[in-house]
Amino acid sequence: MAEQLPYSEKVMDHFTNPRNVGEIPDANGIGTVGNVICGDVMKMYLKIENNIIVDVKFKTFGCGAALATSSMVTEMVKGKTIDEALMISNKTVAEALGGLPPIKMHCSVLAEQALRSALKDYYIKQGRPVPFNDQGHSHEDEKCL
Repeated sequence: MAEQLPYSEKVMDHFTNPRNVGEIPDANGIGTVGNVICGDVMKMYLKIENNIIVDVKFKTFGCGAALATSSMVTEMVKGKTIDEALMISNKTVAEALGGLPPIKMHCSVLAEQALRSALKDYYIKQGRPVPFNDQGHSHEDEKCL
């Protein structure tokens, strides 16, 4: 009998075929989050024009779930407005992937934080006040699992 993997088919697909990997040289929003002790570090690049996320790329160092959540969040925000992107939470990322094992939910938190970090950077570079509270989850508060 084959061992059942704890990951959904969507997680495995985004892990083996990640979307939007790389850098955007002229990104106008860049966010880096993570916990080097755990090994999960995510960098997200946004290209925003007229309040629309026209391009998004990421680089992630971490486990398969970190890679899959990074890939999924980029798919979820491409073509969306900033306000629509801000509606994305770690739970919506995990749900879009068909769920994550509880021990890997911190990866979806990291994906949400990377997005918000890049959006915050965008607002700062535009000289505009950040219109959201970025004090949500802290990856450092999660146990390194």
